[in-house]
Amino acid sequence: MKRLYFLIIILIFISCQEKTDVETNRNINQPSISTLKDKSFGVETQMVYIKGGAYIPLYGKNNKKVDISSFYMDVYPVTHQNFLAFVKTNNRWQRSKIKKIFADENYLKNWKSNTEIENKDKLNYPVTNVSWYAANAYCECQGKRLATVDEWEYVAMANDKLPDARKQKSYNQFILDWYEKPQAYDHEVGKTFKNYYGVYDLHGLVWEWTSDFSSILLTGESRNDVTTDKNLFCGSGSLNASDLMNYAAFMRYAFRGSIKANYAIQNLGFRCVKDSIKR
Repeated sequence: MKRLYFLIIILIFISCQEKTDVETNRNINQPSISTLKDKSFGVETQMVYIKGGAYIPLYGKNNKKVDISSFYMDVYPVTHQNFLAFVKTNNRWQRSKIKKIFADENYLKNWKSNTEIENKDKLNYPVTNVSWYAANAYCECQGKRLATVDEWEYVAMANDKLPDARKQKSYNQFILDWYEKPQAYDHEVGKTFKNYYGVYDLHGLVWEWTSDFSSILLTGESRNDVTTDKNLFCGSGSLNASDLMNYAAFMRYAFRGSIKANYAIQNLGFRCVKDSIKR
């Protein structure tokens, strides 16, 4: 039942989707990519510098620009290999030892045991079936954190050439096509495009936890009102919507609004970010 709401949203969303031919042809120079290498529990990881700026969220912020401070973001989602190293040194987060308040029954269900995945050929695949609590603990153990919704959306606006490709028809179609693919999560990291900032797999592989995923405008009452949801996703009753054509972003907000922190979902993974020292 807990995923039924999201399924209903998907069906409503697709039924009222309209096509748009808006394309942005700005010619923007690629930034110089600055990387940061470190070790996550003995496994080398790579982060990329994200220069701060401002953006206008789809909704929920009164159409006001949100300032984003510079930060570092993992180049790839956290993999089975990364998370395996974490649970070996932090056994409270192992499958048989985690408290139920911190993860539901699906937590790491595709693993063979507490410290062994089912298929060793998939060590470089994104770890999924991980709760928000476990993802947050993984990041905090390294002096990192989960990205905020605004930070994630700010970086995810970019395609391979533009920092903001939200009005690119082809880019939005790529995202929507991914949402319809079964088992898109079951692939190695780094196989989708590298975006403007040098980040891989924000779209095309797994959904990702954010630190404030539940800070969504949908209220508990509206979740029980299918008519309200239909109006929102068709644009006729949206609240503070700044871009009603951005169906892909609406899908993400709907998904975030339908989950809880202890959920462990097969296509939901995560990556970490790190605050940047002022340059």
